Amino acid sequence: MKIISWNVNGMRAALRKGFMDWFHSEAPDTMCLQEIKATPNDLPGEMVTPEGYHSIWNPAQRRGYSGVAVLSKKKPKKYHLGMGIEKFDMEGRIIRAEFKDFDLLNVYFPNGTSGSDRLKYKMDFYDAFLDHCESLRQEGKKLVITGDVNTAHKPIDLKNPKANEKNSGFLPEERAWVDKFIAHGYVDTFREFCQEPDQYTWWSYRFNVRKKNIGWRIDYFFVTEDLMGKVKDSFIQPDVMGSDHCPVGLDLQAS
Repeated sequence: MKIISWNVNGMRAALRKGFMDWFHSEAPDTMCLQEIKATPNDLPGEMVTPEGYHSIWNPAQRRGYSGVAVLSKKKPKKYHLGMGIEKFDMEGRIIRAEFKDFDLLNVYFPNGTSGSDRLKYKMDFYDAFLDHCESLRQEGKKLVITGDVNTAHKPIDLKNPKANEKNSGFLPEERAWVDKFIAHGYVDTFREFCQEPDQYTWWSYRFNVRKKNIGWRIDYFFVTEDLMGKVKDSFIQPDVMGSDHCPVGLDLQAS
């Protein structure tokens, strides 16, 4: 089972840049999209529910902002939008889809770069999300968690760690939360397969930095430890264009 996750930084913009050709060529079993910045009514029908797929959309209440979507060949048993916390759910940041062997959480975590209020919002979201995941595990759920986490975990995960120690996305408290998340039994799958530097998923649009590979790894696939035995690969697709992020992927052994 191939799951692909991509912060498209605007679904309409991604469509203009050839998203559907890439999507049909890639043909993932499940596609997780973040920062869609659109409602289904804003998009052509072939995108809202591509042939052979079931679709779930969770746009933000604010138009042209945030939002997530899941496209899957297998119909989920059930799905849930948000965490049940209004101040987070109004921004359309989470879809949880229940499949036979696991629950998939597609998450667009908040960005903390626009001031202290948004940084606090981001940290509050982080804490609420961990609590949410832990409550699901207490119900016996196995979890696959993907999306734009908006934090590079370790110095290996961005090109210029020293220069960014005081910038949101690499602040000590943000990185400490990722440490805490992993300590609770959530595995950063990519680092189980690749310990090499210069593996990034986001590049600024400025100064041609993507061509120079001056980037950050802020998009992840985490799984609960009880699923790690089914993970066959976890990968990044840096050559796929169309956003300031690139897709990331997970290959899971199907039951």
